[in-house]
Amino acid sequence: MIPELDSTDIKRCCGASTYQRGLVYFEQNKVLGVKLSEYSGVPQIKASVAGRNNRIYEVNVEIRQYQDDYLEIDGDCTCPAQIDCKHVAATLLYVINNNEDKETTSSDRDNASDWLESLKKASQRALPEKSEHFPDDVSQRLLYILEPQGETQNSWGIEVSTQRVRLLKKGGYGKASNFPLEKAREGTYSNDFIQQIDRDIAQLLTTKQEFYYYNFSNSYPLRREIGELALHKMLLSGRCHWADKDSPPLRLSNARTIQFDWQPTGDQQTLIHQLKPPARHLFRSDGFWYLDTDKQEAGQIQHASLTPNQIEALLDAPPIPAERLEAVSQQLILETPEYDLPTPVGLEREEITIKDEQPALQLKLLSRKKTSSSGESQWTYCAGLNFVYGPIKMGTLGVHRVTRSVHGNTLYRIERELDAEQATLDTLFDLGLRLEENSAGKRTLDWSFPGDSNEDIAWHWHHFIEDDLPRLQKLGWQIDIDPSFNLRFDEAEEWHAELEEQQNQWFSLTLGVEIDGKRINLLPILVDILSRSGSPEQLRELLEAQPHFLAPVGQNHWLKIPSARIKPMLDTLVELYDQEPLDKDGALEFSRPQSVQISSLLNDPQLTWHGAEELQRLNNLLTNFKGIDAVAIPHGFNAELRDYQQEGLNWLQFLREFEFNGVLADDMGLGKTVQTLAHLLKEKQDGRMTLPCLIIAPTSLMGNWRREAERFAPDLNVLVLHGNERHFHFHRIAEHDVILTTYPLLRRDKDLLLDHEFHYVVLDEAQFIKNPKSQTTQIVYELKGNHRLCLTGTPMENHLGELWSMFHFLMPGYLGNLKRFTRLFRTPIERQGDAIRSEQLRRRIKPFLLRRSKSDVASELPEKTEIIRAVSLQGEQRDLYESIRLAMDKQVRDEISRKGLARSHIMILDALLKLRQVCCDPRLVRLPQARSVQQSAKLELLMDLVPEMVEEGRRILIFSQFTTMLELIEKALEEHDIEYSKLTGKTRDRDTQIDQFQEGKKPVFLISLKAGGVGLNLTAADTVIHYDPWWNPAVENQATDRAHRIGQDKAVFVYKLITEETVEEKIIALQEKKQKLAESMYSDSAKTGAAAFTTDELRDLFEPLDTENK
Repeated sequence: MIPELDSTDIKRCCGASTYQRGLVYFEQNKVLGVKLSEYSGVPQIKASVAGRNNRIYEVNVEIRQYQDDYLEIDGDCTCPAQIDCKHVAATLLYVINNNEDKETTSSDRDNASDWLESLKKASQRALPEKSEHFPDDVSQRLLYILEPQGETQNSWGIEVSTQRVRLLKKGGYGKASNFPLEKAREGTYSNDFIQQIDRDIAQLLTTKQEFYYYNFSNSYPLRREIGELALHKMLLSGRCHWADKDSPPLRLSNARTIQFDWQPTGDQQTLIHQLKPPARHLFRSDGFWYLDTDKQEAGQIQHASLTPNQIEALLDAPPIPAERLEAVSQQLILETPEYDLPTPVGLEREEITIKDEQPALQLKLLSRKKTSSSGESQWTYCAGLNFVYGPIKMGTLGVHRVTRSVHGNTLYRIERELDAEQATLDTLFDLGLRLEENSAGKRTLDWSFPGDSNEDIAWHWHHFIEDDLPRLQKLGWQIDIDPSFNLRFDEAEEWHAELEEQQNQWFSLTLGVEIDGKRINLLPILVDILSRSGSPEQLRELLEAQPHFLAPVGQNHWLKIPSARIKPMLDTLVELYDQEPLDKDGALEFSRPQSVQISSLLNDPQLTWHGAEELQRLNNLLTNFKGIDAVAIPHGFNAELRDYQQEGLNWLQFLREFEFNGVLADDMGLGKTVQTLAHLLKEKQDGRMTLPCLIIAPTSLMGNWRREAERFAPDLNVLVLHGNERHFHFHRIAEHDVILTTYPLLRRDKDLLLDHEFHYVVLDEAQFIKNPKSQTTQIVYELKGNHRLCLTGTPMENHLGELWSMFHFLMPGYLGNLKRFTRLFRTPIERQGDAIRSEQLRRRIKPFLLRRSKSDVASELPEKTEIIRAVSLQGEQRDLYESIRLAMDKQVRDEISRKGLARSHIMILDALLKLRQVCCDPRLVRLPQARSVQQSAKLELLMDLVPEMVEEGRRILIFSQFTTMLELIEKALEEHDIEYSKLTGKTRDRDTQIDQFQEGKKPVFLISLKAGGVGLNLTAADTVIHYDPWWNPAVENQATDRAHRIGQDKAVFVYKLITEETVEEKIIALQEKKQKLAESMYSDSAKTGAAAFTTDELRDLFEPLDTENK
């Protein structure tokens, strides 16, 4: 059953603009055929819709109804738009206007659509002469008695009553009793007089009915397609009678043609119908039927051009009085030119045909009084469109190609250029105009701009008048502006700002403009923008979407304010205003500490300031870390610190002295561990380490920390809490200087660790707490430490929320709560590349984040060369990629349409994972269509490179995210007799694998990205191959740094293998973007660009392959 729909449901599915376009298509009768069905309980709609240039598009719609009556509509189309397009909207409008009997349009079986189709075909075949077989001892029969529906003579409906009778020996039937068809449904009752044809009829007429035994009825209306199918089968059964069981049985006969003509009745004309051959009764099921009781026949009625609805309207035509005959005749000629209908009287006029003529376009701007849904009258601005053919102006939708119009004594027959008219409508739709809601019913072409406010509507009209109308005029449109169209737009003459000092070092600020000699305070307007925008991102979207901002200054009078001019004002005010209202005079009040936030306004050359001298002494205290005093390296520290490492130790001591916490974010391989151990040893030797220090690191780095501490700071007592035997050492925590544990063990040892206080809590690879909602991160937040330190080469891998999580651990509240941080910084910076917000955030974190890249200490590092090797997909692998891309693209679009981008990440990542797997090797894809594809272009490329590199004496690291891919590479290496080491999450003897490679016993090291991305020193390698690119450049760089580390004395070559024209090329682009965002947090001079994961980027990721290279 199709749920009850209305226009609101369609607008929510397709959008208001697409709804309008669909409404035009529906009004133009472009929906050619609709089929309703049901699959797995989900209503389905299939339709064919005519597009421009007579192209036919196929539409499929699924409608899901949830317990709260919410409707979820998914529409697919073969047009270029593909989903929720105007053809889908037109189809849904057709269903709304034609789906009168929803209960009879679907079945409760999963294969309802196929069943109805096969039943329809079966009904169209004549039954064999002996189609029914009743045993000799079965004398009962099921009869179908047809009779008019209801008691009114004007009803064309028909219904059937089902009766059980007994055959009399003398012939005829005995007394009849009611027999509900529910009893005839297959599997319900075992009545031996019920034939299969009866079960089919029962299935049709009782589907989806809710009934109980005592509610059974034996009367059923025969409506729409299912009722017509049932009637068809009744007539074939030989047991269908008219009005009474004793009347002769009816049989199915051929269709008969209906014609209409006018007949005088006194001084009136009456429209009569004629059937050939004639029949006594007419009724309607889906179409019209006749019933010939003289011949005991029934069949369908046909007409060359009229639909059943039109036939019914003509059958109900009233008598036409003499004084109305000419007017009615003219209306029939003008309104129904495509139907060959007679007129009550002939009209004598000259007839001229206009054909093959492009219409002239006329657009008139005016205002009209409009009645709202509440019944109130209001003036609205609109544009009336006319198509001009010769002397005839047509301001209506072109529903039919041929239109007649009377001009003077001439009847014009106009063959309208509907494609050209549709192109004109599309032009206005594309400009943002929408047809008035009541225009579809009147078929008039009055256009207006939608908007949530008068400001929105005024801005649309301003843009239309300033930019669009001149272009339309150049295209030959005739533009007229009626005096009633009195919108006025002015620009400001002078801008001013005033500051007044109040008591207790509080100030008030007003910003305004001067127009027509009158000063207007802009602050209420700007504050209103801030309150309505909701977030800096939405504010920026609003300002960037329109070059001017409009403010009301009178009746139909708007002030044009350049968005670029108020943008810096809003940037300054957004934090200042955050929760503060204006005073009663419309001024913004703020305290002296807050005054630093308006410093950029004070330097604005476009503002004339009054009273600004009161705030010229702004807060210029900037943190300058160049003046930090050097500290002595602790005694017994067995390493010579390089200059930058000494600076790191100085910085760590400075933070501790002033009770700050921070992030040591040096690039991988620059010695963060060494600097931290020197700092902790310094704390112990100076007597400040009265409590143990807790270091939390990935499992793979436990051994590294222990060995580095033994090597460089043997005076530190280290306790490793790892493995099943760690419980035996919990009581010894207080006896040690340094406690080592892992992130996975935090959840198991939570209670024990929270019972202790620590001098320092150090997070190595601190990106492990990037998700503030994870259980591990929440435990880290609760740890008690006098000081806190984060160590990471990638303080931000994907988004700024990860940076917030670290600072929330270091200094809770410093960057505000997560919601506020997202609104003020993350969203504007990531989604819109907001350089101002980026700089503000960079300045905030700069004193507490120390980062040195390898380029900063390049003289101490070997060279590194990155090479991208691309290969094209071919043959079956290419076809597999494209088929999966198409399927995933649709699934992702549907998911985003239903849930929005933010809640569709799981679906998106799964779709992209499958595409990446196809690029690597089709054998990674767990789909039936991938099983037969053995070709792998990238694996072939790899095996072209590796043997030659081995012969040259290269030492190679091969990274892949997919352990299954590493297994396939293993087999390929074995086929080439190349020995290898391997490290994945399942590898138990890690040290043996590492030693065999480091000692030169095996030239190739296969490493999974997760298992070996951090914590390994593989300086024996001089070649790194990334088999599959990863979204996060930081993760790849960490893997590369296994070889490119201090101590490496050879040039390092880094190869990235990608497949051309696929999602992998987009990954490389996203890597560069994320690298750019990350660097903007660390560099004074970095220019910020948009770095978020956007809808446009998703569209790029699912782009098809270039078919020319297939």
